[in-house]
This record gives sequence, structure tokens and C-alpha cells, in this order.
Amino acid sequence: RRRVLEASQQLTEIINSDTSTESPEPSREAEPADEEGSAAHCLWVDKFAPRRYMELLSDDYTNRCLLKWLKLWDTVVFGKEKAVKKTKPSAEAYPSFNQPKEQQNKWKTKVQLTEEILEAELDQHKRPKYKVALLCGPPGLGKTTLAHVIARHAGYNPVEMNASDDRSPEVFKTRIEAATQMKSVLGANEKPNCLIIDEIDGAPAASINVLLNIIHRKDAEGEAAAGTGRRRRREGGLLLRPIICICNDQ
Repeated sequence: RRRVLEASQQLTEIINSDTSTESPEPSREAEPADEEGSAAHCLWVDKFAPRRYMELLSDDYTNRCLLKWLKLWDTVVFGKEKAVKKTKPSAEAYPSFNQPKEQQNKWKTKVQLTEEILEAELDQHKRPKYKVALLCGPPGLGKTTLAHVIARHAGYNPVEMNASDDRSPEVFKTRIEAATQMKSVLGANEKPNCLIIDEIDGAPAASINVLLNIIHRKDAEGEAAAGTGRRRRREGGLLLRPIICICNDQ
């Protein structure tokens, strides 16, 4: 232990002496120094923010539900077929002692009920039944961090917008459509966008109606055959990207 302390003290003195003197090659050592300075002066909430799914400290049930919902978009976004869940033979052999369905649901856990809701059949465009997820809770709970980490974990490029900043419904609509219909141009490997709308409770009613109209756009092809194809093209296409909304007051 004494040797380790002595070696540590010597290394500290060497580092301090090197930083005090001017380096002969400033071009090479400038970048690491800048990075160390920025890391030393950044906020702890940014420095120690979770980067991976396993680093999340929020409620595990909420994390898994959000990830499960986001993975339901894999069919329409990434072209992956939905995995068929195999039923256990024991469940088939003993169908819960001939109990009625209401009594069966009574003994199911919260996780099982939520999984059954999330595993509903996809619509004709292979989208999940619920198009938007809403995270709500007090400030500092980790809602925005959870949304960003889950989106990156599922293979998306998280695009964040603040609903209380874009008060105009036209700007709100333009930003939503740009994030959900346009491809990401950041980086060489293009990833599909996942829109994160923060402070959705601060948006005016007109903006909320714009969001609802985008979510509930008619997905029947019969309308185009009936002569409304031009109008639908002008309004925009179907919502084919997930949207995560965040609010403090549900």
C-alpha cells in the first residue's frame, strides 16, 4: 500500500510539472487538454448521465414497457417480422381450471397485462396499435434521459423538440413532419428518426390537434381511389415513425 501511494504521489508531481511547463508540441496535446477541461467543467448530470440501457436507474418496469413498445415499430421501420410468442404446453393442458376470463385477468400481474396490451395485432400498415408513448412525472425523474437512451438502444436517431417553444401550429406541424418523414442526415450510417416531444403539456390546444391529426391520418387506400389522393398527398403521408411525448402534468 505504501509503494502504491508513493508511486501515485510521484505520478501526480510529474503530471503537475508537465502541465505547468509549455509543451514543445502544442498541436498534438491541445485537443486532449480541451477535452479534459470541458469534462472538468461540465455539469455532473451530463458527465454521469446514462449512455446505455443497463445504466438506467429509473423504474425497470417503465423502461421495459417503453422498449417493448418501441420494438413493435421494427416491422414497419426496419422491415423485421414480428416474433411469434410460443405458448407453453402447460398453459394449454390446464386452461386455468375452467375459470371465466375476468377471473383469469384478476390473477395476472401488472407486467403480464401490459405485455398483452402491447402485443396487440399490428394494423394493415404493420404499425402498433398505439402510435404515441407518453412519459409523465415530476422534473428530474429521468424522462428525457430514458427516451434518448431507449431510442438509441432500439437503433433510432433521437430528435428532440420542445412543444412549449414552438407555439405556432404551423411550425409545430412542419417540425413533426420533418422529423417523422425525412431521413436522418447526421453521420455516414443513416438511422431512422425517433421524435421526442418535450413539455407537451405546455403546447397550445391547436398544436395538440395538429399532432392528433398526424397520428389519426386516414390509412385506408380507398380514399385515394375515391378522388382524395391529391389532398392526402398535400397533407402528408402516414405516420411511420414512433413519437415519445414527455410532460410533467398528465
